[in-house]
Amino acid sequence: FFLPSGFQVAPETKAVMKWLRSIPFVLSASLHGGELVVTYPYDYSRHPMEEKMFSPTPDEKVFKMLAKAYADAHPVISDRSELRCGGNFVKRGGIINGAEWYSFTGGMADFNYLHTNCFELTVEVGCEKFPLEEELFTIWHENKGALLNYMEMVHRGIKGIVSDKFGNPIKNARISVRGIQHDITTGN
Repeated sequence: FFLPSGFQVAPETKAVMKWLRSIPFVLSASLHGGELVVTYPYDYSRHPMEEKMFSPTPDEKVFKMLAKAYADAHPVISDRSELRCGGNFVKRGGIINGAEWYSFTGGMADFNYLHTNCFELTVEVGCEKFPLEEELFTIWHENKGALLNYMEMVHRGIKGIVSDKFGNPIKNARISVRGIQHDITTGN
């Protein structure tokens, strides 16, 4: 997790960080406004002097699959028209690596990936940064199916219980996948 020297973390941010470490979430999404695109980590470029630099995690393929699952189920993001809001992401399938779009430090998606077992996407749900109240119903309906599709992705991959020879669950056991330089740990 990348924070500039001397960066102060707000008490509510510290509380969320503690909460995320205490519950073994595996997927999350941060909903933003101002564009129509799904971004995935890293959001902070490996080279802080470089703007718009592709900065993949070791789980790049998984993140792309998750982002695509959301984007493909969203009626506007999946629309192939380049003349609409978010149209400049059409050739990318409505998804982009966060740092390749714009790099920033201290994001939740990067924190979750680096310090918890949670894979988080950032979903830009609409072109208005601050939509009017009467626009929220439409935004909800445009995102409902995509959110449900994304939630179903929790069932992908390997799942089970890591236990000792007596069948007792082992908490905080490290799980490694050959070829991916990012381990996860079992829950409590």
